[in-house]
Amino acid sequence: MRIEGFVWLDNFVEKLAVKHGVLQDEVEQVFTGLPHIRFISKGRKQRDENVYAAYGQTAGGRYLTVFFIHKKGNQALIISARDMDGKERKRYGRK
Repeated sequence: MRIEGFVWLDNFVEKLAVKHGVLQDEVEQVFTGLPHIRFISKGRKQRDENVYAAYGQTAGGRYLTVFFIHKKGNQALIISARDMDGKERKRYGRK
C-alpha cells in the first residue's frame, strides 16, 4: 500500500499532541520510511474505508504506531498515533 497524502482533522491532531505527545510531522515521517502496515478492521460507516496500523520510525529515532483510514486516492486519514509498545517494537524489529 502506498500513501501519497494525508487528511488531518483538528480533533485528531489535538488528541495526538495532548494525549500521546506526537506531532503531525512525526506521523508523516513514519510513512516516508517504508513502514510495516497491518490491516486492523473493516470500515464501519463505509465498507471501503478500512482501518490500518503503520509501524515505523521517525527521523529522530522514535518508534510509532499510526492508526489510519485508507481513503480513495491513496490518502491516509490519521485517527491516532502513539509510541510502539514492547510487543509491537519486537515485531517491528523482526521485519
